[in-house]
Amino acid sequence: MVALAALPSSSVALVVVRSATQGMRHGIAAALGIALGDLIFVALAIAGLAAMAEVLGTFFTLLRYAAAAYLVWFGLSLIRSAGVASTGAGAGRGGLWISFAAGVGLTLGDVKAILFYAALFPVFVDPLGVTAGDVALIATITVVAVAGVKIAYAVAARRIAAASQGWRYRRAARRTAGGAMILAGGALALKA
Repeated sequence: MVALAALPSSSVALVVVRSATQGMRHGIAAALGIALGDLIFVALAIAGLAAMAEVLGTFFTLLRYAAAAYLVWFGLSLIRSAGVASTGAGAGRGGLWISFAAGVGLTLGDVKAILFYAALFPVFVDPLGVTAGDVALIATITVVAVAGVKIAYAVAARRIAAASQGWRYRRAARRTAGGAMILAGGALALKA
């Protein structure tokens, strides 16, 4: 799970950009949202994700499009604010909740996560033989692995952003990050 969580992905991009532009607390909030999304998939996998995915297929599709739209919007915001320095203090009320919700929505709309929990998870865990202790252990492993890796990305991104305060290419970097978020949103919207 640690290796999968560390792979470059739209969730890593979300955490890094939120942390670098809005502050480490936003990156951590996004990471915790991503972990909650994974916990939801763990619960669904134990309850029978394949059957539920058919029933909730439209819901997962809508979540994917909402997450894609958020990434595109966030990318455009980064590009528009490329000339404005961000300290993280400008985040409005509810900003952390937005970061958290973005993490949850992005994860719930991620086809790779759905496939992992529907196809591979049952290979490692027998959903019919799971005890309450097993569920607690699985949840702990999920939170530690997924949130731990994403929080490490948030910390690193914030440190890099702080170190680059006077960097003359900061504007270009924000535009590049914005473009990357737009591309990630587009790719997420196009996933089948």
